[in-house]
Amino acid sequence: MDEFALIRRLTGGRTGAEGPRGERVVVGIGDDAAVVAPTPGKHMVLTVDAMVEIVDFLPWTMDDESIGWKAMAQNVSDLAAMGAEPRYALVALAAPKGFPPERLARLYAGLYACADFYGVAVVGGDMSTSPERVSVTITAVGEVEPGRALLRSGARPGDAVFVTGPLGLSAAGLDWLLRREAPAEAWAPLVAAHQRPRPRPEAGRALVGLANALNDVSDGLASEAGEIAEASGARVVLDLAAIPVAPALADYAAFAGRDPLDFILSGGEDYELVGTVAPERAEELLAALREAGAEPAIIGFVEAGEPGAALRRPDGNIEPLGKRGYNHFG
Repeated sequence: MDEFALIRRLTGGRTGAEGPRGERVVVGIGDDAAVVAPTPGKHMVLTVDAMVEIVDFLPWTMDDESIGWKAMAQNVSDLAAMGAEPRYALVALAAPKGFPPERLARLYAGLYACADFYGVAVVGGDMSTSPERVSVTITAVGEVEPGRALLRSGARPGDAVFVTGPLGLSAAGLDWLLRREAPAEAWAPLVAAHQRPRPRPEAGRALVGLANALNDVSDGLASEAGEIAEASGARVVLDLAAIPVAPALADYAAFAGRDPLDFILSGGEDYELVGTVAPERAEELLAALREAGAEPAIIGFVEAGEPGAALRRPDGNIEPLGKRGYNHFG
């Protein structure tokens, strides 16, 4: 199958104009470039993420559809962390010569399923060969009201720290999958969290005008809290006693002989959101997040001090967390 036949198979007649986000697609898939009409009175928010085989995903822990889903989901999560509404995406695929086209079709099916779920119009892309491994790179575009984008740099001393849902499930799911055993029913929620994560764009939109700072949890809670702290020039203190531990994670940690906190602080790929809010607006924020379908919790506070993330133990001792979580070049 040559390149152009493969493109026709993977795009399946889609132009990007399908669905609720396609109404402003002027020229979609099929020309040298896409043309879209920006929504009047909105700023564009752009992000790009790559998924590279072996580096970002393992073929023995991810089925083809899940690879496509996750490639799109991580971009949706970046837009959510800015308070933006996801709208468009471009997809760049690289695969070795002779890679089965039916596998690529399954990857695209997962990618489209995630795009459709979050109302993203796929409007174009690129295709190339690679020496050995598959990679999928997605550029996503969202929109947010002028001056309303949520940044990492807005945290202030006195703020409360919140998360939009339980963390550590994806890392625990990967830990189980790396055992190369058929997933037990008890760990199905963990496996699903790793293979088919659900980012929080609705929560991100609900946080516009409420949160002071925001980040998505892609590299572990400690890393993301540290990014907020460094960008804001303050110290973010996580309260160990307040960090929620999902029952499935607690059960798996006991099974694996691990501390659930390790999965939460260092695991990543949860695609929940972590941020800060002025204390007098904390209850309002929690109510807005629940209305958006999230399971939020207040898990710490911001204080003046050397920028970085720290952990407060139940005995009151506060210890620096340092650089934890995934780092491509660490």
